Amino acid sequence: MGFCFSSKPIDIRNIFKCLEEGWGRLKVTAIIGNTQWQTAIWFDTKQDTYLLPLKAAVRKKECIELNKPLQVIVCV
Repeated sequence: MGFCFSSKPIDIRNIFKCLEEGWGRLKVTAIIGNTQWQTAIWFDTKQDTYLLPLKAAVRKKECIELNKPLQVIVCV
């Protein structure tokens, strides 16, 4: 499985919408455990939330299980 997605709170859109690029894309630095990487989150209008893509390499390195709570730090 290549990518899974973590949804982010809608509240952040009220603050950072002005920084979005095309298609609701917002450049961020994501941190999970000891793993930090440059990526982007996208606003999904159907789910009314930002989505953070989680690569298989990150999920494996940080032992992330699907459908389990996950602590993610997102820096804009």
